[in-house]
Amino acid sequence: MSERLSVGDAAPEFTLPDADGNDVSLGDLRGKNVIVYFYPAAMTPGCTKQACDFRDSLDSLAAAGYAVLGISPDKPAKLQKFREHDGVTFPLLSDPDKAVLTAYGAFGEKTMYGKKVTGVIRSTFVVDGEGKIAVAQYNVKATGHVAKLRRDLGL
Repeated sequence: MSERLSVGDAAPEFTLPDADGNDVSLGDLRGKNVIVYFYPAAMTPGCTKQACDFRDSLDSLAAAGYAVLGISPDKPAKLQKFREHDGVTFPLLSDPDKAVLTAYGAFGEKTMYGKKVTGVIRSTFVVDGEGKIAVAQYNVKATGHVAKLRRDLGL
């Protein structure tokens, strides 16, 4: 199991392909607050609800100075379908080898339906303008999470 990140830790840098196969780097967003959230699988009910909640809050998050990046192990082609099907308007990034998921502690053992399994741990981080972790939340719920995060950020 990978180590979990805490507030004040340096955010692991990454460059991943988006739904169109274009590279997106966390370092390119230096100077901005970035919400990086990890989800198990595109086009599943919980992940769709969470992505749509971020999509619906994107204007107010952007107005408050936050960018949003969603990361899953899905390949870019599936992310493209997800984006188009649900009108997702922020970058969805592909991490099929789970290196970034692991670096953020968002891949490992979890309990699902009462059984221990290895997989994506639904997690959200806020990376500040200096590249430090400002918020680290693990095992978040898909439903209601964006509203809770907004409250936590005072938005």
